[in-house]
Amino acid sequence: MAKMWAGLTSGITDRVADDFNSSISFDSRMYRQDITGSIAHAAMLSAQGIISVQDKEQLTEGLLSILEDIDGGALQIDPLSEDIHMFVEQELTKRIGDTGKKLHTARSRNDQVALDLRMYLRDEMAEVKKLLKALVKALYGQAKAHKSSIMPGYTHLQRAQPVTFGHHLLAYCMMLIRDAGRFEDALKRMDVSPIGCCALAGTTYDTDREMEAKALGFSSVALNSMDGVSDRDYCLELMSAMSILMMHLSRLSEELILWCSWEFKFVTLSDGYTTGSSIMPQKKNPDMAELIRGKTGRVYGDLMGLLTTLKGLPLAYNKDMQEDKECIFDALDTVKACLQVAAPMIETMSVHEDNMFSAAQKGFINATDLADYLVKKGLPFRSAYKISGEIVAKCMADDQVLETLPLEVYKTFSPVFDGDLYKEIDLRTCVEKRISQGGTSLRSVEMQLVYVEEFLKDD
Repeated sequence: MAKMWAGLTSGITDRVADDFNSSISFDSRMYRQDITGSIAHAAMLSAQGIISVQDKEQLTEGLLSILEDIDGGALQIDPLSEDIHMFVEQELTKRIGDTGKKLHTARSRNDQVALDLRMYLRDEMAEVKKLLKALVKALYGQAKAHKSSIMPGYTHLQRAQPVTFGHHLLAYCMMLIRDAGRFEDALKRMDVSPIGCCALAGTTYDTDREMEAKALGFSSVALNSMDGVSDRDYCLELMSAMSILMMHLSRLSEELILWCSWEFKFVTLSDGYTTGSSIMPQKKNPDMAELIRGKTGRVYGDLMGLLTTLKGLPLAYNKDMQEDKECIFDALDTVKACLQVAAPMIETMSVHEDNMFSAAQKGFINATDLADYLVKKGLPFRSAYKISGEIVAKCMADDQVLETLPLEVYKTFSPVFDGDLYKEIDLRTCVEKRISQGGTSLRSVEMQLVYVEEFLKDD
């Protein structure tokens, strides 16, 4: 079958080349945006007197009928079509005759696909933001419930200082809120309509690009037609933001995997988000968290793939740019799938506060507070640090913790130790003394919760 672009050439390509060239298998998901953009284009052409009002109405009616039939399942997208644009135009011409051939006046597939992709990503990012908020809400719920639950904080994966589980989870809320901000920033720069740029040089027709852009919800138009059809910065920006989001999800997943191991046993993931072993009946594997961690590399690969595709392209449009959609669609689908499973996985997990507190006690994570106690008694910090380290070594040798070491033993290290020591090194006191803004004290954590609440309220 000859293509609609037949003219200079026969329009008949080799079957293998046809399959290689076709993009219908992945760009068909943009059918709604393609039809919506075409309806706006027909309205602009009519308003400018380029086509008649009757033509516009016939085109609009035909396009709406195609949309309704695809949505309802009455019309299947032909996998043998070259792309979604050609499929819609061919179907339209089949339904309304030669008037359908007028639709492509004053545009090219180059600016048409650029428009469709921007509109599609804009719609999809609204769903990503919704899923992102659901995850923040799940983390917020657990953080609020455990704002006073003491656990060891880590550096170098070594127990460092006491924090609360709520404080720890709120760190991920802050990361995800920044992710939402990155998406918003990228969408602002993406809010530019390329339609009317045509192939690369604009058109001889007296079009109204501003009218068409406004009808499609864009705030402005591309100011350079060559840039309008060749710009894929917005794909790279969104994929970069998605890669950073996936990095955050991977870090969270890594901690969940550690926390639900027998070595930690800080949390238990719901049966709905774990699997069993085919041979070991005692196993409960955190497969969903592991998959999120694994899929992070996939999104990174999508970003690097598109960066590499674009790096050597001369202006304006090149067929290489067809590769943008598989990369961005795969990244988008992966991020959405990970967010969909992450939120309920967090929401349904059980938290073992006793195990966390026990780990905090055994890690000597109040040793810094012990040194601070000596400093308050007049010792130089380095002397206090040395004495505290010696006391920790004594506790380890005697299988004790700082809270249970007798006062008389403390006095053998320094005469300044007194009965007020035990309150100062109590883990709860250690946490509550972290009063600096952003710290782990209850008051600070509650302030952080309010910040997250405001984000969740913002629509």
